[in-house]
Amino acid sequence: RKNGKSPLASAISLAEWFCGETGTKILFGSNDYDQADLLYLAADAMREASPRLAKCTRRNQKGLFFGGRKQKRATGKFSAQNKGSIRKLSAKTSAKEGRNIKIGVVDEVHELKDESFIMPIRQALSTQDDPLYIEISTEGFTADGYLDERLKAAKALLEGEIEKPNFLAFLYMQDTEEEIWQDEKSWVKSNPSLGTVKKWSFLRGMIEDAKLSAATRAFVLAKDFNIRQNSADAWLTADVIENPETFNLDDLTGWFYVGGFDLSETTDLTATAALFVNPNNQKKFVLTHYFIPEAKADDFYNDGGKSNPERVNYRELAAKNLVTICPGNEIDTGIVAEWFLKLFTEKNIVPLHIGFDIWHAGSLKNDLSNIFGANVLERIPMNFGSLSGAMASLESDLKFKKLNYNDNELTRRCISNVAVKVNNLGQTMPVKVYRSGNRIDGAVAIMIAYATFARYRNEYLDLMKSVIPA
Repeated sequence: RKNGKSPLASAISLAEWFCGETGTKILFGSNDYDQADLLYLAADAMREASPRLAKCTRRNQKGLFFGGRKQKRATGKFSAQNKGSIRKLSAKTSAKEGRNIKIGVVDEVHELKDESFIMPIRQALSTQDDPLYIEISTEGFTADGYLDERLKAAKALLEGEIEKPNFLAFLYMQDTEEEIWQDEKSWVKSNPSLGTVKKWSFLRGMIEDAKLSAATRAFVLAKDFNIRQNSADAWLTADVIENPETFNLDDLTGWFYVGGFDLSETTDLTATAALFVNPNNQKKFVLTHYFIPEAKADDFYNDGGKSNPERVNYRELAAKNLVTICPGNEIDTGIVAEWFLKLFTEKNIVPLHIGFDIWHAGSLKNDLSNIFGANVLERIPMNFGSLSGAMASLESDLKFKKLNYNDNELTRRCISNVAVKVNNLGQTMPVKVYRSGNRIDGAVAIMIAYATFARYRNEYLDLMKSVIPA
């Protein structure tokens, strides 16, 4: 990124619009209007930079057109008689068919899952003698998406495996990931404008940030070096996750906490979390507990673990008081609510807020509302905006051993099963390492608690200062 893809595509399009045949129609497309707008605004800026071009053209909400408002000429190519236009299109719009264009440019194709957005644009070129179709993109995070197939074709072309006279491919990529860390002179392979447009200082800074954060690392490698990031890769290494520290719950008597729960489905594993923060040293403690239906717990013994692919012995974990096994085939949400209630009745540990995702949370939400009041509950949507900051904070606390999760082996397993999903803005969400039954519920419950704490940080710390004076 920031190597001139969009300005170049916009400049080529603008040149064809002015210098090509009368009636040339151009379409800029992308996954959303904001991204398509980058191409459109670049072309518009170039148009406005030339007084002569600006005079014979106009812009409105629909696009760029010939025929300036102050222009006296009524006929000819550079008047309103020329019905050529430059417009933009989003993949999210429903009206993609029925267009007739000379040039189509699609930006950030890595976000497209398939060719459903691409084909109407390519079909719209079918009536032209010499159409031009351009795709530009950095690498991305969409598994088995449209870009994967295009890259296969581009590499086959460049390596001489196929011949396509009308297909021109430019790939600016690193040879290996290792050379990025070992030789900064190699960065020009994926950044041809480095030192001319893109700043060395910026890229060096991003590399330093990437060494500290798994999410930043994935984003930088994909966007600045065009190295595909696999969401199947683990988010954190074992040495980061490992923390043998423990705490005694009695020492937290009278404390406030910020909670979270991940109910997922009532037939599967449910996780709860209570996050405590010492206001004097910012040390965090998290108490987690798990609930699983008896039928799932006994899969380990009865069906060879078909629905327990990690081979977790939940009976053994229940004996350690890490898991509660609910009778039957479903999670009893009343039992889950009782766990939060016991913290209050037995230890005088009080929830300030308990975060939850609305998905599958109906009955447990009602149970907790009846116990603590509806104001205690805080909805945390399972999206990039809600979880990105929480995920970054949790990663930092684990790296610097600021989070004590009481050496809970199931919590450690859940965190190790987390992979990072990154969007085009560099925001993150947790996903499973593999497409299997590996469970991440405990990690998600903690992230929900972290996201809730972020919203009420000052209120929580002020309350805790009354409990633990400086």
